[in-house]
Amino acid sequence: MMLRYALRTVRDRKAGFLGAFLALMCAAALITACGTLLDTGLRGTIRTERYAAAPVVVSGDQYVHQTTVKHKKGKTKVKHKAKPIAERAWLSERLRTRLARLPGVARVVPELTFLAQPLAPAGTGGRTAYGHAWDSAALTPYRLVTGSAPRADGDLVIDGDLAARARLRPGDRLTVQSTQAPRSYRITGIAAPAAVVRHQTSLFFTAAEARRLAAHPGQVSAFGVLPARGVDPERVRDAVAQALRGTTAQVSTGAARGPVEFLDAAAARTRLVSMGGAMGGTSLLVAVLVVVGTFALTVQQRHRELALLRALAATPGQIRALLGREALIIGVAAGTAGALLGLPLGGWLHSRFVALGALPATLEHTVSVFPPLAALAATLLGAWAAARIASRRIARIRPTEALAEARTERTRPAWGRIAAGLLLLAGGVVLVVVLTSLRTEPASTPVTFLAVVVLSTSVALLGPLLVKTAALLLAGPLRLTGHGGRLATANLRGNAARMASVVTPLTLLVGMTCTVLFVQSTLGDAARSQARAGVRADWVVAAQEPGVPGEAAGRLRARHDTVTEVVRTTVHVGLDKYPAQGVTPAGLTHTWDPQVTAGSLDRLGLHTIAVSQLAADQHHLKPGSTLKLTLGDGTPATLTVAAVYARGLGFGDFTFAHDLIAHHVDNPLASSVLVSTTRTQTQLATTLREFPGLRILSPADADALQADRQQMNAEVNYLAMGLVLAFTAIAVVNTLAMSVAERVREFALLRLAGATRRQVLRMLRTEALSVLFLATSLGSGIALAVLTAFSVGMTGRAAPSVTPLLYVTVVGVAGLLALVASSVPGRAALRVRAVTVATAKE
Repeated sequence: MMLRYALRTVRDRKAGFLGAFLALMCAAALITACGTLLDTGLRGTIRTERYAAAPVVVSGDQYVHQTTVKHKKGKTKVKHKAKPIAERAWLSERLRTRLARLPGVARVVPELTFLAQPLAPAGTGGRTAYGHAWDSAALTPYRLVTGSAPRADGDLVIDGDLAARARLRPGDRLTVQSTQAPRSYRITGIAAPAAVVRHQTSLFFTAAEARRLAAHPGQVSAFGVLPARGVDPERVRDAVAQALRGTTAQVSTGAARGPVEFLDAAAARTRLVSMGGAMGGTSLLVAVLVVVGTFALTVQQRHRELALLRALAATPGQIRALLGREALIIGVAAGTAGALLGLPLGGWLHSRFVALGALPATLEHTVSVFPPLAALAATLLGAWAAARIASRRIARIRPTEALAEARTERTRPAWGRIAAGLLLLAGGVVLVVVLTSLRTEPASTPVTFLAVVVLSTSVALLGPLLVKTAALLLAGPLRLTGHGGRLATANLRGNAARMASVVTPLTLLVGMTCTVLFVQSTLGDAARSQARAGVRADWVVAAQEPGVPGEAAGRLRARHDTVTEVVRTTVHVGLDKYPAQGVTPAGLTHTWDPQVTAGSLDRLGLHTIAVSQLAADQHHLKPGSTLKLTLGDGTPATLTVAAVYARGLGFGDFTFAHDLIAHHVDNPLASSVLVSTTRTQTQLATTLREFPGLRILSPADADALQADRQQMNAEVNYLAMGLVLAFTAIAVVNTLAMSVAERVREFALLRLAGATRRQVLRMLRTEALSVLFLATSLGSGIALAVLTAFSVGMTGRAAPSVTPLLYVTVVGVAGLLALVASSVPGRAALRVRAVTVATAKE
């Protein structure tokens, strides 16, 4: 019976339920899109290319591990955790002999993979370029289509894609920038793969030249194990795994070979899980807040109808059941539509992340039924819970009071709602206080957005009280605007709950947008400020890709310049990841000042390390302390702390000697070279004329270049939260339109009382601007509190970086949304004849 009535109600009141449908549909689409990213991180396919003809691949362990043993109540619990390392882990070449002796193995092919960037006018077409020894061409396999294999160290075989794009053929010369100085090679052949290779450019050298360029003597990137004819690859895999037991080598077959070949895609999985989870969690919190507010407004608009049902002997349980079933009906329709829309939205989001460089193209977007089903379930649960929350008061009033309650908005304070709002406000304050003590970005970012949502939720609960307070404060200024201002004041006071439903999404929009925009600038500007203060060099040598060769730095040293090479990497202490760098110790204090607070950089060498104050505090370090860590390629190291410095945000948390780090990174070329000299920019450029692609920059120009890179990285975060902000903006328009559309009778009575259309619209604009003022004040206050706490924790300064023009733009867009969303339905409502509306409603 109640389900039939709910179906008829939804059918007959389509316009009234449209706002709730739109809110739920957008929420489902948002959750589905974020879910597809999370699913891609968990199960995304990484297809093998170069290892297509190698059924079994042996590689190094690409993870750092931590095992903890806990004894509790006589039971022993062993927990094992692992995190991916930043660089390629290498294997000992001596394992080849052990593998070749195994039964069923026909051939073991050693693989060397290293940086090799062709300096061709056509480039690599967006593909990453790698160098290999020609012997490993059998792993794909590549076959020569033109020319011959490389025989001398100056010979080179290129793949067919590069040859076609750059119009190269055997006999031509090609300059390659690898791990050493750029060198010109003679192209002896062009090879084409038997399998499809879409995501990489392959250059093949002689075995001796490949070993020199790989710069890992006695080590290889991987082994390809080729079974004998008729032997089951799984049988060979088991034999290989048994033979390598006790070593750090990993054995991969089938789909597991892809992550071994494309290490960046494997690492991106972990990053995407974190990103998708954070986006999905924030989206869910925002969706719940918006949907609850929308349903509350829907129930409020039906107050007279529901009160009449109470007067006709409907029980509170029946009212709740009716609203719950209506919500489920709308939830099914909106959730299904939103889930279907979320699938292409997730694909678009993935493609944008790939275009921005946040994800490699080798990690394929995964589409499955799980994200849509999860979104549908979340939508149904959210709709049902929102309807139950919104129906509490109307279901609990006595039948004799029902019709009286329906005529006017409740004037008694809702003490339960106020108590809940104050409790959430206290929780938000606690989160802000906690944020001041968080000093790492992975720890502070989730708390930052959670604090915004919690404080915005407290605004939603305290909304009626805040609106009434604002009405008192604005009463004087609004009177000066004439009759429209006085009517707007009366509406703010008499319909505080309705106005509060509009304030909440506007507050969330302003607060969340300002936080998203200015968190990145706060952190980035503080890092750049430290870097500017710490660079003492006269000039900075930079390269677009892939870096500055060591030979270029040596050429500068030969001219008696003080030169500091900087190589970037990431290291682990336990499972904690830290940005790190390697710098040339000689003459370091002439070019670089990280503001040493203890110890001395003069003691920096192959067995020592300098650490930031943050890392020192986290691990209780001081000069002379011993630190155990894992370098970028998984190599364990134990070093002595030589110095502690304050400018860790600008220079990273760990600083090593350059020669130590350069042997444990995939790209040993310097990201930049700091030069202290009396020579001019032109003279330096003349010295480095043999090295193409290098730029001589002043520290100010280098800082501007870093600002551009910072902006590119920020775009990824803007995109990540852009969908949440777009959903919030839609909620603003939706709620405002719903709020205005229900006031047709009110506008008709004003018209009959003598008000003109212009006066009614002016009243609407005044109300919208008043609500905008309140929401902007609250949203800006929330953002300022959260950003200040974030700045204190991350930079040590209570001064977030806010761009005034950007802030004004945010407020302007919010104001435009508010005015358009109120005036458009207002004009539509005023087109109906006042007498007709008044008569119909009586």
